Amino acid sequence: MSVYVGFDIGGTKCAVSTGREQGGEILVLTREEVPTPATQEEAMTLMCRLARRQAADEAILGVGLSAGNPMDAARGCLLNPPNLPGWSNVSLTGWAERELGAPARLENDANACALAEWRWGAGRGALNMVFLTFGTGFGGGLILDGKLYRGATGSAGEVGHWRLAPFGPSGYGKMGSFESFCSGGGIRQLALTVGERYRQAGKPCAYLAFPEISARTVAQAARAGDEAAKEVFDLSARMLGEGLALIVDLINPDAIVIGSIYARSHDLIERGMRAALMREALPGSVSACRILPAALGDSIGDYAALAIALQAHRG
Repeated sequence: MSVYVGFDIGGTKCAVSTGREQGGEILVLTREEVPTPATQEEAMTLMCRLARRQAADEAILGVGLSAGNPMDAARGCLLNPPNLPGWSNVSLTGWAERELGAPARLENDANACALAEWRWGAGRGALNMVFLTFGTGFGGGLILDGKLYRGATGSAGEVGHWRLAPFGPSGYGKMGSFESFCSGGGIRQLALTVGERYRQAGKPCAYLAFPEISARTVAQAARAGDEAAKEVFDLSARMLGEGLALIVDLINPDAIVIGSIYARSHDLIERGMRAALMREALPGSVSACRILPAALGDSIGDYAALAIALQAHRG
């Protein structure tokens, strides 16, 4: 028997998983999560050791590494991403190939998630699909004509950097960016601003009394009827719809799959997003495009890394 190995590399934790292809699906066999070591050398040594232990006596067909941009995917190197400062100029794929004896490939996490949702999740069957993260940050991955599209430098799909408004919260290093309205950090900034306005006007704002103000707790308040919380999600939903309209008009996809906060807060976002999208985009393009919550849930990081491992094996 044989397996694929996936490394999901993050700023606070890394996960190593093994999987086996079975009837067009991927079966996750094992998974281990560890705190991210201080250096990339320590991390690769640890993850390769875990992978060898998980694979046991089975042959490893391919290794997929998923991490955040910026990177030089061709060389398999990270280039000091914000969540992994100092991770640069070491070929992580070369390291994995030497240690595990299988072809390895590095891909940014949004692209890897796009492949996973397209192969096994909500985007299955689409020819042209856009995946959007809508989590801690807001990034995108593009499947065009049935293939992952990377662009000239591997940065295609970084729609979180688009400026949607001249003023607003800050995200992706830019005030009023797509990410600033449609991410966990952006929703928190919106909640603080809206909450302060309610407080100054003497109007109730339930979430200001919470120990933590986050997308999750603001969503809880909105579902409980808090007007300030509903206003926060209405604004995020409207900006999501306006941003999606740009994507729909530019790419004309048959599916857009959105993860994390959208998938968890679909009930608070869908109507406002849909209204803005219908108002701003070409009607024919909207009618041809399904807007879908991601289907792979909290396991998407494992599936994403394993999707890249399949790519490495197949060349």
